Amino acid sequence: MRAELLQLAADLAHRGEPFVLAMVVRRESYSSAQQGDMALITRDGSYHGWLGGNCTQPTVKREARRALLDGRPRLLSLSPEPTREQRPGITALPMTCQSGGSVDIYLEPILPAPRLLLFGLSPVVRALATLGKGLGYAVDVVDRHAAPGAVPAADRLFNHFAAPELQPPSGAAAERLYAVVATMGEDDEEAVAAALATRPAYLGVVASRTRFAQLRDTLLARGVAAEALERVKSPAGLDLGARLPEEVALSILAEVVQLRRLRADAASPEPIPVEREELDPVCGMTVAVATARHVGDYQGRTFYFCNPRCREKFLAAPEKYLQPSAATETPTKAG
Repeated sequence: MRAELLQLAADLAHRGEPFVLAMVVRRESYSSAQQGDMALITRDGSYHGWLGGNCTQPTVKREARRALLDGRPRLLSLSPEPTREQRPGITALPMTCQSGGSVDIYLEPILPAPRLLLFGLSPVVRALATLGKGLGYAVDVVDRHAAPGAVPAADRLFNHFAAPELQPPSGAAAERLYAVVATMGEDDEEAVAAALATRPAYLGVVASRTRFAQLRDTLLARGVAAEALERVKSPAGLDLGARLPEEVALSILAEVVQLRRLRADAASPEPIPVEREELDPVCGMTVAVATARHVGDYQGRTFYFCNPRCREKFLAAPEKYLQPSAATETPTKAG
């Protein structure tokens, strides 16, 4: 991978922006792509790198967008005869480059890590940070007395509850935010209110039922909505009989994992936005109408093409590409 692609991937990951890494894993002559060629496609459709001729870009960008929506990798096979490439685990699509070669491209969506937002500097918070990092979470810790090194496993430390970074996330990021309050008697009300303000997918409070009932009454008196408080889990964590801070942290993360998996299993796949598409009459490639660069008119109808060569071929002999196939002709009765 070129150094600039590595740097771009690192920058996007640092900012928590999703993207797709694409790599050529197989090619057959005469394709200009080489095995190991790579590209990076961002959420807005920006394309960086090289995967062969420009004729592959529309297909790769479309499939990359789908990979970001469903979070699943895919293996594309672009071939002049895609029907021959159809097999389990392969998305077979037509290759429109004039070279006549074929290329297989692997797409890997890179999504932001789920985020664990911890309030307090208690032993439970330190254990949660360590276990959370081991499970691949981004870990933020919030406490008035937070100082550098207070929680070594944390990615970020904030020493006030109104930090700009604690604003509620939007979109899919909101479904990947999990908050835990383990302030253990200091700034409990402020921490729960700040945690609720981030609108996390899960909020657990490490406290006894009696203590949380007191917290709830205080927060209601301050104007916090009862509906929001009903979504708080206290005591936090699955009932594992945990006693040690590390055991409590384990029970909380087990509850978070359970919630994530149940939601993933129950959720319907996110619908892919419908775009108007037309078939290139020359090569059969699907062309997105909204972004089509090669267009031609014939007998009052507009046709869309994946590249200028297809357009030239069509305009030179439209009838050749508009003849109905024998399979669609109306059969005649035997006399």
